[in-house]
Amino acid sequence: MARRGTEAFPDLGAHCDREDCNQLDFLPFDCDGCGKVFCAEHRTYVDHGCARAADQGRTVVVCEACGDAIERAAGAGTDAEILEAHARSRRGCDPARKRKPRCPARRCKETLTFSNSSVCKGCGHKVCLKHRFPADHECATRGSPEGAAAASRRAGDCGRDAHKVRDGGGWALPPLIRNFRMF
Repeated sequence: MARRGTEAFPDLGAHCDREDCNQLDFLPFDCDGCGKVFCAEHRTYVDHGCARAADQGRTVVVCEACGDAIERAAGAGTDAEILEAHARSRRGCDPARKRKPRCPARRCKETLTFSNSSVCKGCGHKVCLKHRFPADHECATRGSPEGAAAASRRAGDCGRDAHKVRDGGGWALPPLIRNFRMF
């Protein structure tokens, strides 16, 4: 166990547990392998001779065809042997799984991700943001009020533009305000 701190500040820092170091470090590292405290120079498993240094942890081999990560078991062999066993397995190597989902709208090649996709409330298809309105993609509920609203949006009859006076280009006031007179 490392001695903690100094006489004046007993809770500040700790001495390195390596015998030949014993340096006082104010930001010591606790080893999760042996439970001892080390300075910045001896914090890694190899630097302080920890028994956990031989442990390589979990390693994987990534299949180029399908994108699967295959965990390498102890004594499993080379990468080529692991990939060959993966291709022969009952699950197999399916390159179709690696393809990214695309927008189902005609002539749209947009790749769908979590941030650029929307689920249509009418038909339930996952589409890109350009085709999120029912009128913009081949939606099953095209004749519904949502479809009419999307068509009016595309025509420019949406929001504040719908209240503009067509000939003057200004804003049309409601009749109540137009007829209001001040003293």
